Amino acid sequence: MLVAMLVLTFTTGVVDAVGFLGLDQVFAGNMTGNVVILGMALAGSAEVRVLGPGVALAAFVAGAFGAGRVLRGSTGSTWALRHTVLFTLVGGLLGAVSVLLLVTADGDAVTGAVAAGGLAAAMGLQAGTARHLAVKDVTTVVVTSTLTGLAADAARGHGQPWVRRLLAVLLLVAGAGVGALSLRLDGGWGIMLAAVATLGVAAAGHAVARRAGPGQVVTRGRARAG
Repeated sequence: MLVAMLVLTFTTGVVDAVGFLGLDQVFAGNMTGNVVILGMALAGSAEVRVLGPGVALAAFVAGAFGAGRVLRGSTGSTWALRHTVLFTLVGGLLGAVSVLLLVTADGDAVTGAVAAGGLAAAMGLQAGTARHLAVKDVTTVVVTSTLTGLAADAARGHGQPWVRRLLAVLLLVAGAGVGALSLRLDGGWGIMLAAVATLGVAAAGHAVARRAGPGQVVTRGRARAG
C-alpha cells in the first residue's frame, strides 16, 4: 500500500508541474496554491488569471466529494473493489486529458480550462481515495504535513518514519521535474505517463488484495490477518 501511495505522489508532481507551467499557473493537486492565486486576484492583481485556478478548485472539490460518496459506508483502510474502480477512473481522466493536450493547439483558454478541470477532478478523486486508505504521512497530493512531521519530530528527538516521509517529498520533487521536462515535447506526454502509472497502481492494488484472500486485509503496505 505504501509503495502505491508513493507512486501516486510522484504522479501528482508530474501533473502539478504540467498544470503550473503549461496551463497558466494552475495547480491540479495543491489546492493551497490555487486558493492563494484566487486571493491575489481578489486583491486586484492584474497579472493573475482566475479562470484556470477557479475551475481547478471547484473540480478538485467535486472529485474528492465523489470519492467520498463512493466510499461511503466502507470502513477501515482495506483495499477493496471500490478503490480499484476509483483509481482506474483517475487514470482514465488523466489519459483523456493527455489526449486533449496532445491533439489541441497551445494557448486556447477554453482547452486550458477544460484540461485544468479534468486534472483537478482526477487529483480530487485520488486524494479522497488515498485519504480513506489512510497511509500515514502520504496523502499523495501535498507534503506540507509530511514536512511538518519530519521537522517537528526531529526537533523533539522523537522517532519517526524517516524513509516514507523523505520518499514522499523526494518523489513529489522528482515528479515535478519529470513533468517540467515533458513540456519540452508536449505536456500531454507527462500526463500520459501519470495516467499509465496510476492505472498500474490500480491493477497492482487489486491484484495484491485478491491474493491476500478473504481472511486477510491489505493495509498500510502490509497484509495482516482479518
